[in-house]
Amino acid sequence: MSYAYLFKYVIIGDTGVGKSCLLLQFTDKRFTAVHDLTIGVEFGARMVTIDNKKIKLQIWDTAGQESFRSITRSYYRGAAGALLVYDITRRESFDHLTTWLEDARQHSSSHMVVMLIGNKSDLENRRAVRKEEGLSPHS
Repeated sequence: MSYAYLFKYVIIGDTGVGKSCLLLQFTDKRFTAVHDLTIGVEFGARMVTIDNKKIKLQIWDTAGQESFRSITRSYYRGAAGALLVYDITRRESFDHLTTWLEDARQHSSSHMVVMLIGNKSDLENRRAVRKEEGLSPHS
């Protein structure tokens, strides 16, 4: 299938924050409560139409473990955007965002757009990161 534009996105964040579930939801519109640990990188794609133009979105789901960090850095190249994900029920995943952001900025284009995602909102009763903290760029 042909397309007018191709955009590459990477999903980054600590292990277990739900990056693979976001990829699955975006590409297949389905959810699985249990997902195997990502080894290296997983890939998905989706076609969207905007202003009658076909756009292919490539989504690269990176492993969150420190041992894979050097491998995942290479996937920042050429990315139009990064989804920076934390788990609202795990404070440490929020605290590690600065490191992930620095890593992304260092290994990507200065034009890459970064979107912050507080994941697992269905577990509101176990929230460890306040909504206001996720909304404020100065937290």
